[in-house]
Amino acid sequence: MVDRAAAALALVRMVQASHTVTLEQLPDLVAEHAAEAGLYDVAVFVVDIRETVLRRLTGKGGDAAGGGQEFTVRGSLPGHAYQRVDLLPESASGGVPGGRRRWWVAVTDGVERLGVVRADSDTDDEPTRDILRDLASMTALVLLSKRSFSDSYARLVRTEAMNVAAEMQWNLTPPPAYAGRGVTVGAVMEPAYQMGGDAFDYAVDGNTLHLSVFDAMGHDTTAGITANVAVAACRNARRQGASLAQTSEQVEQALLQQFSTSRYVTGILADLDVASGRLTWINRGHPLPILIRDNRWTTELACPPAGPMGADLGLPVTERTEQLQPGDRLLFYTDGIIEARDARGDEFGRDRFVGFVRRHHAGRHTLHETLRRLMAAVMDHNDGRLADDATVLLAEWRGGHQDELTP
Repeated sequence: MVDRAAAALALVRMVQASHTVTLEQLPDLVAEHAAEAGLYDVAVFVVDIRETVLRRLTGKGGDAAGGGQEFTVRGSLPGHAYQRVDLLPESASGGVPGGRRRWWVAVTDGVERLGVVRADSDTDDEPTRDILRDLASMTALVLLSKRSFSDSYARLVRTEAMNVAAEMQWNLTPPPAYAGRGVTVGAVMEPAYQMGGDAFDYAVDGNTLHLSVFDAMGHDTTAGITANVAVAACRNARRQGASLAQTSEQVEQALLQQFSTSRYVTGILADLDVASGRLTWINRGHPLPILIRDNRWTTELACPPAGPMGADLGLPVTERTEQLQPGDRLLFYTDGIIEARDARGDEFGRDRFVGFVRRHHAGRHTLHETLRRLMAAVMDHNDGRLADDATVLLAEWRGGHQDELTP
């Protein structure tokens, strides 16, 4: 029988010991304290930016991988645990030394999926499974505490070279997944390594969830700089208490100061009151948000466009509101999603886009797994190369059902 108290103490000590270690030292740190908790041959695997492979964190080599193992997210047992955000055992005939049982468990921060942990145990009971889940949670905490200042981590989660615009965007954006205060948020961006001017942003402020998506003119480094200026100006304005309309005007002024009228950004800015479900939004020349209700009814949230920010057209900014119902999903996106074309020139299209989200998120997959599969489908449709940036920001309001936020 596993000693739960001793195991819990060992994992707490792991977090305490992690404060002054580097990313490269984490594999040994995790393995050492996991052994004290009754788990053996522990290994940490992190997912790449596109969520296609799980790479072992060895602590060796310039990317902290040192030629370590990797598994595909699609078609492997570790990948299945990652997709389902679950704890999965290998078959009893898996050949683990000492007759132990081998497990794979998803590593998550809230609903952001970071990777998986592999561990062997002497027992196969519910206390053992609880300790495995505890190990995954503690591993997530120590991994998060190191990744933001680790170039090794940045290299480990990349499968190809990244351009300067993408480097800026990935360092600008918030995490691609969030859950709390009765809402779940997920986002994806492609092409992940050759991005131009797309950006998304979200933030929580008391009972308000701020949501925004931007599409800057062009597909070069300057487009990335333009999007960065727009997001920074947006954050600066709202943190000073500006309304949505005032925020968009301040974004416009910041862009005019930097680029005159040579660069502009389209965007949707929205505020969701997470207590009441009341949504307010404005349209600055961008594709309209889509509301999905009961996984059947869909509609565009109409709002007169005020023109792109930075174009200095002087059009009035109109705020619109919508009362959400529990379970409603909001889709914010850039036109690269629906305009992606296959070899015959056929667009992915709005109907296929919305239909994909409805089918895959109908109780079978998490919001974030739905987005991973959506972007894989868009890339497949376009033979792996997009002519324009494609970004999706998906938010779901649960109406206070906090226990339903995580898998």
